Amino acid sequence: MTPADSSGLNYRGRFAPSPTGALHFGSLVAAVGSYLDARAAGGEWLLRIEDVDEPRTAVGAADSILRTLERLGFVWDGEVAYQSRRKALYRAAFERLRLSAAVFPCACTRREVADSGLGTDGAPRYPGTCRDGLPPARAARAWRLKVEPGRVCFEDALQGRICQDLAAEVGDFVVLRADGFFAYQLAVVVDDAEQGVTHIVRGADLIDSTPRQICLQRQLSLPAPSYLHLPAAVNAAGEKLSKQTRARPIDECRPQAALMAALEFLGQAPPDGLGEAGLDELWCWAAGHWQRKHLPRCRIAPAPAGW
Repeated sequence: MTPADSSGLNYRGRFAPSPTGALHFGSLVAAVGSYLDARAAGGEWLLRIEDVDEPRTAVGAADSILRTLERLGFVWDGEVAYQSRRKALYRAAFERLRLSAAVFPCACTRREVADSGLGTDGAPRYPGTCRDGLPPARAARAWRLKVEPGRVCFEDALQGRICQDLAAEVGDFVVLRADGFFAYQLAVVVDDAEQGVTHIVRGADLIDSTPRQICLQRQLSLPAPSYLHLPAAVNAAGEKLSKQTRARPIDECRPQAALMAALEFLGQAPPDGLGEAGLDELWCWAAGHWQRKHLPRCRIAPAPAGW
């Protein structure tokens, strides 16, 4: 077994699904990878429902995700956290940024920003229109974090050294949205620090968000966790599995089959016959044989047939 790079006493991981639909194979991969990395190190594993984007939250999705995880045999530490109930924490962090002049009000519409060009992740790059003050007769819509020139780099435990010039590739990014909701980037940074998360294991579809989160960590003087970005599962068309791409929900009646598929996707090579074992035996084997060195380093990979 290859343990994580910290003793179990100092390891606190988490799984943080967005409740926009049922748990699908792509999310299951992230759940299995983060869970086993934590358990193999003797650490804790927290569960957080990332419903900060309330307009996109599907009714009943959070309960559905929790039920599926329970039926698959996941056991988390402590109570489930919900971002929709943590707004006071985000407000306090935002006020710290505002009082230090690290953020500024922005009047630009999405169309205006979209017309300025695209960044590395395909999202529009903000050109700095309101950085030095609102245009005449324009009212603030959102608040953005000021991004300074220079590369933000981090060592990913699987993907290696990752660098991004936020000013050139992303621009000043939103921390408080025009609709009054706090942005995901701010919420996740505040949550991870407040919950004492030390290790983040998640899908590589979020790797381009990491430099923005590190930038916020530095602005708020928060500790930086270690990162490991697993391959993101895609369908036959190369699209990330999601509600929008009609990813199939995990079949709760076949928990062993789902877990075996996730283990194989993560390169853990479960032995023949393990899929016929009970869930406790399957999880015991998986935690005892978890090896980071067998994880595929690719950023995306096709989901197994049928998933």
